This record gives sequence, C-alpha cells and structure tokens, in this order.
Amino acid sequence: SNAMELASWLNNHPKVESVNYPGLASDPYYERAKTYMTGRGMGCMLIFSLKGGFDDAVTFINSLKLSSHLANVGDAKTLVIHPASTTHQQLSPKEQETAGVTQTMIRVSVGLEHIDDIKADFDQALSAISS
Repeated sequence: SNAMELASWLNNHPKVESVNYPGLASDPYYERAKTYMTGRGMGCMLIFSLKGGFDDAVTFINSLKLSSHLANVGDAKTLVIHPASTTHQQLSPKEQETAGVTQTMIRVSVGLEHIDDIKADFDQALSAISS
C-alpha cells in the first residue's frame, strides 16, 4: 500500500516527469499486473523520472534524510538509487539510454515506514532541486 500511495503522489507532483508502477492505470503493464499480481498488491518497486536533468536527480538523492541510498531491493526500509550515477555510471549516455536508464531516473524500493514520513522525505528532497 505504501508503494501505491507513493506512486500516486509522485504521479501528481509538479517536479516529476513520469512514474512507472504497475498499480497505476497509466503504466504500460497495468492490465497484465491486474491479472498476475493478485492478492498482495503490486509490489514495493517503482521508478520515477524527474523533470530537469542529471544534477537534479543527484540533488534529490543527496537531500533525502529518511530513505537510504542503496542498490538493494526489498528491505524493510525505503531505499533509493540513481542508476545513471551509480549502477550504470560506467556506460556512455547512449549505452545507458539503450539499457533504459535516463539521466533523471530514480529507482525506489518502498519500505514499511509510515507513508506520511516517506512522502515528507521525498517532498523535502524534491523541494531542494531547482528545476
């Protein structure tokens, strides 16, 4: 439920370009997810992209206080990563694009903290970016 609420909240945020989460009707996998992901929700993973550029994504990550900047997934706490500056940094921009990684993409493994705390953390980090 935390992931669904965070995805919906991000989807309406003015500094967010797009959100990929199978629980959102706008997600290309929504219909498949409704068929195959029954009973326990749509999972804890989501991806969103910021409006702006690379530096905005780095600022967002560095401004988070509650969420941890780690490549792990499925932890009990909220984890975030900016693939363009971490897991895919060795690739050229063209190679990153081919791999589906954009300069403003943020991957989130949503944890069990209270959703209001997660949203407050994301909100203050989004407020730190200039774009």
